[in-house]
Amino acid sequence: MIDFACKEFKIEAVIKCGLNLTKADLQVLEYFLQFGQNWLKTETISDELDLNLSTVQRSVKKLYEREILVRSQNNMDGGGYFFVYKIKSKKEIRELIMGIVHSWVNRVDTELQTWADEKNELDY
Repeated sequence: MIDFACKEFKIEAVIKCGLNLTKADLQVLEYFLQFGQNWLKTETISDELDLNLSTVQRSVKKLYEREILVRSQNNMDGGGYFFVYKIKSKKEIRELIMGIVHSWVNRVDTELQTWADEKNELDY
């Protein structure tokens, strides 16, 4: 838990909020974390988490777009292809999330400065 002023946050809530993830997206992310650098198919994740395949595909797409997952195309012998995914290193994910948190800190700093400046003008 993170105690921020008058409220505590679970780290999962910070990650979910910072990356704009749904509950299913977070489940998929946590599943990938269990398997480290193993390549996974969306069908496998869907079966293991008992989530609809289209839900998993949306989650994986979002995590890929947010640069949390790496994607590889596998070509099939009879034509066609499918994608497999793996998670980036924990260090890379931590740096991504910390960048988001630092942007929040900068925004709060700016808002506090604006607030203080406005209050200061009212005092004169």
